[in-house]
Amino acid sequence: MARKDATKKPNTKKSSVSVIANAKNEANVATRSLKTQSQLGEPFLAQITIPISATYSQYVKDLKGSSRLRLIDTFLAFLVAVGVVQFGFCVLGGSFPFNAFLSGFGATVGQFVLTVALRLQSAESNKQLFKGLLPERAFGEYIFASLLLHFVLIHFIN
Repeated sequence: MARKDATKKPNTKKSSVSVIANAKNEANVATRSLKTQSQLGEPFLAQITIPISATYSQYVKDLKGSSRLRLIDTFLAFLVAVGVVQFGFCVLGGSFPFNAFLSGFGATVGQFVLTVALRLQSAESNKQLFKGLLPERAFGEYIFASLLLHFVLIHFIN
């Protein structure tokens, strides 16, 4: 019986080594097939371009009849530009009153988030999500949240 137990142990080691070797071979085959697909470029490129084109077509469809959404999108682009300028000034010019930089950058990011929420509530394609919400109420909540955000950030400066 001792011999049978002794013979089982090397067999299990061989089987675990063969399992590891098989897993490595399968990983190499999968890597080779990924390299071939990425060299062709078709599947990966199609996986990226199809969702982007669908998103862009939905965006253009949302903008067709609504000047309100165009105005909101312009304000969002302005907020991104202000955030980039603030961050660039902090990197290049220094951030001596750091709490002032944090307050300004926080105001920009917070206003961006609130404006995106307003845009989501204003889009015609999202009317099913916000059934009982009037556009005037959404705008009122946006104004209230913006005032609260700026009140907190002004007090953060000291």
